[in-house]
Amino acid sequence: MRAPFYKLFAMPRKTTAAVLRELFDAALRAADPAPAVSRALADPSIRRALEGARKIGVFAVGKAAARMLAAAGLPAGPALAILPRGYPAPARAGIEVLRASHPEPDRSSVAAARRAVAFFRSFSAEDAILCLVSGGTSSLLCLPADGWTLAAKRAAIRELVRSGASIVEVNRLRRRLSGVKGGRLARRTEARIVSLVVSDVPGDRASLVGSGPTIRRRREDRTRVVASNADGIAAASAAARRLGLAPVVWRLRLTGEASECGRRFARFARRLTPGGVLIAGGETTVEMPRRSGRGGRNLELSLGAALELGRRDDPVSILAAASDGIDGSSGAAGASADETTLARAGRLGLDPERALSRHDTAPLLAALGDLLVTGPTRTNVGDWAFALRRG
Repeated sequence: MRAPFYKLFAMPRKTTAAVLRELFDAALRAADPAPAVSRALADPSIRRALEGARKIGVFAVGKAAARMLAAAGLPAGPALAILPRGYPAPARAGIEVLRASHPEPDRSSVAAARRAVAFFRSFSAEDAILCLVSGGTSSLLCLPADGWTLAAKRAAIRELVRSGASIVEVNRLRRRLSGVKGGRLARRTEARIVSLVVSDVPGDRASLVGSGPTIRRRREDRTRVVASNADGIAAASAAARRLGLAPVVWRLRLTGEASECGRRFARFARRLTPGGVLIAGGETTVEMPRRSGRGGRNLELSLGAALELGRRDDPVSILAAASDGIDGSSGAAGASADETTLARAGRLGLDPERALSRHDTAPLLAALGDLLVTGPTRTNVGDWAFALRRG
């Protein structure tokens, strides 16, 4: 039975954290690539694009590749999957699986891109290729454009990332410096291309996800975004209502410098009435020095929010986490925070502002027991943040 309204907002901090985790889990289920791919393949326009092909190949790349393959089934043609190292392989036989580097490309990423080019070239105009694309693809497929070396390309992209550029800006540079991104991989074949995409970018433009290697805009091709950050926001809002909470979707995206975004998020959450839940999605950035500790953008967002909440002792609890389960170098998906975070850190002799300035937030939040650890979730639609105003 659901807790009465007046009791729900007198819950202790641990129970409040469980409520926020339930909202995150609801968002994660809504972004599950497997049912999303199943629904897309049942659509008549997608089915027609694949029917009648002499041979159908399946190409899957990105953090969600294994989950997308789980729903795609395997036609008689060949199948190639390119996954980040450490991600579980698809639970199907008959798939060629390559591992490549993420978040920065290395020689394995170049080898994967070359294999992908050969794979696409093996199909003719009578064939079709079902492409399952998700975030992480930009690093996993790396074939430097003519005149560029891998080292030079990595250095240029690393410098832009360190500046705090958005994922869209970074992917634009990746496309310019690549021999496979921006539809160049798809242009290696005359086969019909059907691309099903799990989006981690603002606006859910398929051509921006993973720098769009399979999006070439031919009339016979089909492209569909099957899961996105917005799906998670809608599901979390529904879950909040089922719990007797009053969800409010933040009209602003999670964007810009992470800790400052956390402060803005906390200031808005203060204005909620008791029982209100603020829900937001997007992806912030962190301007990284050449030397830093262990952390991630969601950890910095949570700690920035804690600094704001601690100033006025506001009864607000926050959880910020990455949908892929991997936030920077933290080893966690994200972290929670509330108005007691600063005081609890102080009792342990820890300095949150120093941790933020050194980009070394994971040890502090781990000591407080406030990390959310999920492991790889096999999806990738960006980040979510939730704030619950308690009574």
